[in-house]
This record gives sequence, C-alpha cells and structure tokens, in this order.
Amino acid sequence: MQPKNPEETLVWGALVGTYLFWLLGALYIVGSAIGWLLLGVWCSRWWRESSTTPAAERLRWPWVVWPWILGMITMEVALIIAHIHFDLGLGSLIKSSVGWAKGWALLAVFAMVGGLKVRPTLIYRAACIICLGSLIFYPLCVVGHTIHLPRILYVSPLQAVGGPGPEFFDVSLYEIDPDSGSLRYRLFAPWGPALGLMGDIYFFFAWQETNRFWRWVGVIGSLLMCWVSASRLAILAVPTVAVITWLLLNWQRPFVLISLGVSIFLGSVSAASVTQEVQLLEQDFTKVRPSSSLVRQYLGEIALYRWWHEAPVWGHGVVGNGPHLVEFMPIGSHQTWFGLLFIKGFVGAVSLAVPMFCSFLVMLTGAGKTQTGPVALTMLVILFLYTFAENLETLAYLYWPALLILSIAFHEQLPRTPPDPGYQEDRGGLS
Repeated sequence: MQPKNPEETLVWGALVGTYLFWLLGALYIVGSAIGWLLLGVWCSRWWRESSTTPAAERLRWPWVVWPWILGMITMEVALIIAHIHFDLGLGSLIKSSVGWAKGWALLAVFAMVGGLKVRPTLIYRAACIICLGSLIFYPLCVVGHTIHLPRILYVSPLQAVGGPGPEFFDVSLYEIDPDSGSLRYRLFAPWGPALGLMGDIYFFFAWQETNRFWRWVGVIGSLLMCWVSASRLAILAVPTVAVITWLLLNWQRPFVLISLGVSIFLGSVSAASVTQEVQLLEQDFTKVRPSSSLVRQYLGEIALYRWWHEAPVWGHGVVGNGPHLVEFMPIGSHQTWFGLLFIKGFVGAVSLAVPMFCSFLVMLTGAGKTQTGPVALTMLVILFLYTFAENLETLAYLYWPALLILSIAFHEQLPRTPPDPGYQEDRGGLS
C-alpha cells in the first residue's frame, strides 16, 4: 500500500504521521492545512486541463458539492455581519475568519477535492496504522499514570501559531474524570469525546480493510479508543450507527418495510411503556457523568436564550463568556447546533443543515450503487450524531478523512463520461 500520486502522498503522510505530529504538537496545523493543500493540487490539475485532456480525466463536481460551498461561504458572511453589528473590531474578525478557514471552510474544501485520485483503500489502511499507534501508546500512558508522571508532559511551542487552546498542542498522558474520579485518555485528541469520535470513524474504516491482520488491528484499536475515551456516545455509536446505516441501505426491501411497519404499530400500541423506558434509559445515560450532562444542558439553554433575544438572524460572531453555573465554559461550545445559532444565528444553522440534508438525500438514493457509498453514508450518520455532542467546526482537523470519503462517494455517483470521438476501446482483438 503505497501512494501513487501527489494527492495520495499528502493524505497518506498526514494520516500515517498522526502520532509523530501529535508528539511534535503539529497535528492541529497539519490537519488544518491538508485540505487546502489538496485544493491546491486540484486547482493545479484544473489549470493544466486543455482541449486535449481526455474527457474521463477532466475534473468535475457533482451538484451536491455546491450546497457545501455556498453554505460555508454563507457562514463567513454571517460572521462578518455579526462582527460589524456588535462592533467586535477588525482584529477579532481576522481571528474568527482564520478559525473559519481551519474549521467550517474545510467541509466545503473536502467536498470539492473528492474528484482527485485518492483510493479509499489507502485511507482505510492508514486508519488501521493509526489504531496500531493507539495500541502502542495507550499502555505507555497507563505506565505514565502508574509512575506518577505529570498529566501533561509538555505544550508544543507551535502553539504560537494560534489555535482554539493549549490542549490542541499538548501531549497528555491521562485525565481524571471529575464525576467518577476514574481515568480517561485522549491520546492524540484534544479531549476524550473527540478521541471517541475518531474511534467510531476508524472502526468503520477498519471494517473495510481487506487484509485480515490490519483489519483486526484497526477494529481492536478503534474500539480501545472508544472505551478509554470514556465517551458515552462513542461507545453507543458503534452499534447504533451500524443499525441505522443498514436500515438506510435496505429501506426499500419489502422485509425491512414490513418490519418497520410492524415495529411502529407495536410501538404506538405500547407508547406509554416505551416512553417510560426511553426516559429511564436517558436518566441512566445522564447518571454516568451527571455534572457534565448538567453543564451541557445549561450551556444549551443559555445559548438558545441569548440567541433568540439578542441575535436571532446573524448571531453574536464569537463565543460568549460562560458564568460559574457552567464552570466558565464558553457559550456556544460543546454542541454544533447551539453553537451555530449563538455564533452565526439562524443563517449559520441553515448553512449547515441544508448541505447535510442534500448529502443525506444523495447518499440515501445512491449509496448502494457505488463501492464507497455505504462507508460514506456511515460517516454522514456519525457526523450528524456528533452534532448533538461536539462542535464539528473545532474538530474538522481530526475527522477530515471522513469528509474525504464522503466526497469520494459524491464523485463516484457522477455519470460516466463518454469516450472522446475517435477513441477505440481495446477489446483484445474480439469484434
């Protein structure tokens, strides 16, 4: 498994070098830059196209890419208007725009570059190698806690380039859960649930690996990442996403439709007991980490209240200072939709909802027709679930392989370009 062109070299190097970049404190920088570098390769290829370029090799975009481009540009427009409205200053606008280029803009950038020649199998193998790194570094982190090494070994001087916080540039061995006092690990991620997100993504990547050794290394390593992250969603997401994806891929089959109809009927008959069981399950889910759940609830309530009463259309432009009630966590963090409403208003929330909905329609109707489609649909489901638990903008530098797989699946659904006039297919001498 070796890269065969510049774009594969960029993708392979950025993924395989994950733990090296983490130790150097450069993972955030590399993850934020890789999309723009791939876009540079795309622009170079497009610029060199001419009338002699074979039609099958010309770069094209499926229509679903345009909602992503327009949506992410609209987010920047909302950001600018909010800064002007609240008179936040040019310095804050530049800083926020740089953050947009390293966050939301990457969703559009990766949607554009799926037409480059990057093999999904290369991404799957690289994910398995990252999982192997997790299997190696996790015991070292456990030993570090056992011999009482500092929780954070060091913070890279590369933090000077700017980022969301020092946790994106430090090397952390372990963390202590404030609720239970138990250990949790985040390895190369900025916090535990972010590691859980990557564990979910890598699990479904590893499942596509054809080499049995690497497949099981990837599966075991990704499940380990979900477990040690102590993220409730990460642990539940693996079976939940698998079931949801299977239903979406097979919803047109009579057996599935009949089963869903029977399930809905039985659920309506026993609605009261089902509702009670769901409430009990939600309570048990919350009790695992009660203070974290309470802080998230208060953050959401404050974000919604201030969004509706202060900046319903264009948002506030920046996160707000949280009170002691939410442990001084920034208002507009910890959840994608609340964050979008607070920072970029109704316009920002729609700018993400519309591209995601369009992508869902494309994957729902065409995922089963391409090789990468089922995996891409899985990635879309994972990212949608995590919009309710994480801020997708902040973690784009980590989950960009999922965006690239989704974009590859978009481009795979393009109709095949007919051969140029005068082209004769080699049929091995058969007429």
